[in-house]
Amino acid sequence: MTILKKIKNRVEKIKERTRKFFGVRLIKSLRDLIIFQQTIELQNKHPNPLNSYGKKGFSQTDEDGITLEIIKRMGIKKGIFAEFGAGDGTENNTICLAALGWKGFWVGSENLKFKYKNSENFCYIKSWITKENATELYLNGLKNLKEKKVDVLSLDLDGNDIYILEEILKKDKSPSLIIAEYNAKFPPPILWKIKYDPNHVWRADDYFGASLSEFERVLERYSYKLVCCNSHTGSNAFFVKSDFIELFRDVPKDIGKIYVPPRYQLYERFGHPQSIKTIESIFDQLENKNN
Repeated sequence: MTILKKIKNRVEKIKERTRKFFGVRLIKSLRDLIIFQQTIELQNKHPNPLNSYGKKGFSQTDEDGITLEIIKRMGIKKGIFAEFGAGDGTENNTICLAALGWKGFWVGSENLKFKYKNSENFCYIKSWITKENATELYLNGLKNLKEKKVDVLSLDLDGNDIYILEEILKKDKSPSLIIAEYNAKFPPPILWKIKYDPNHVWRADDYFGASLSEFERVLERYSYKLVCCNSHTGSNAFFVKSDFIELFRDVPKDIGKIYVPPRYQLYERFGHPQSIKTIESIFDQLENKNN
């Protein structure tokens, strides 16, 4: 084979790879566009008006917008957040609250991807979370912040969430808003939860968490009311303290009209690529807010 022919073959291979690459990118972009449009339609058509506020910022999908609308109605401008199962720190339900200048703490077993300093404004407790140590971890988080109560509590543990949440509420019923991941495969009125196992690891299957009705049943004992489930995935439920329920008179009382079925399609890419520097800047500002 001549050198010229080798070059031509190489060029053709590069062209083919390029066509495949941009073809895949186009398919993924079209998929994201379809998912985005479907989400907007679901938000606007859902019988619960809170769903229309869904927006993605740093949450996995549209949870941030719902959270911001709920705390706005409650009149909480500067509060304390806590998140159990914060992931690697680049995508969760409370980064948006840190961006608002809220103090808070996270608990989880992963290493955070960004640089941070534990302080009285923010701290990260790296630990495997169980029913047996959940209360201690929660109280230690508050102690590190020199605070006595949490305003927004979020849990996303892919497993023992219902057990861990109840242990925390046995000790502290102060959170005004609780955001909890539910297993949407079980629609109301099904009561279901996994068997407690302190060593449970999610296998990316349907064995995780608890049904929405199970969460509602347990949280009613501690004076919390269900007000929303996010439209994009049907995976996160929002419960407010009963003291605030009059602020949500437009929310349906029937759990069946609040429930969102599972729709776990996630964006391949949403907006500009995420930068660790953006997350770091949020927590740098939080660290320096009292300086």
